[in-house]
Amino acid sequence: MTSNPWLPQPEVVEAPPQPPASLPSSTGATAPQPGIPVPDRVDQLPSLEHAAAAPLWWLGTHGGAGESTLSELVPGWRAADRAWPLVVNSQAPARTVLLARSSVRGLRAAQIAATQWASGIVPHVTVLGLVVIADAPGRLPRPIRDLIKVVGGGVPRVWHVPWVESWRLGEDVLLETAPREVRKLVEDLRALLQAGAEGTTN
Repeated sequence: MTSNPWLPQPEVVEAPPQPPASLPSSTGATAPQPGIPVPDRVDQLPSLEHAAAAPLWWLGTHGGAGESTLSELVPGWRAADRAWPLVVNSQAPARTVLLARSSVRGLRAAQIAATQWASGIVPHVTVLGLVVIADAPGRLPRPIRDLIKVVGGGVPRVWHVPWVESWRLGEDVLLETAPREVRKLVEDLRALLQAGAEGTTN
């Protein structure tokens, strides 16, 4: 049935546009910088070839940084095996998150990895940020907090994951039951991935 052109037509109300998902703002370096010295080869993380791409790679900057644990949170987000992911036959850089424990040793390893990325010698990788995972329950000592600020200046963003006793005891790693900080981490990363490469420079 066609509408009568002589009668007033009902007003069509368009739904308001949905605001884009808010992106976590950058707080540190968002891209490699000219003049950054390359770390000594013995300190560099290697690059490891992968036949298949992944939406996101978790890169532990030292042993026990939490790669395998966090890779259980979201299907398809993969552990990088402590090496920069180099996806064969892919033109897109691998979106990667650095991981470190909240110890001086862990943060120094993260700093070296961030410097390696910032020097421009791993162009096949885009670093989205650093996740600092608590190495013990309780509040971090001030020297550790200060070191996190220093290291954090070399990466786009820093997230914090608290001590999770159930993970230590080998219980299932489930996003639904993870601490609020972990759920916020995944939410931020999903927003960055959805936004694409622009998420690394906002």
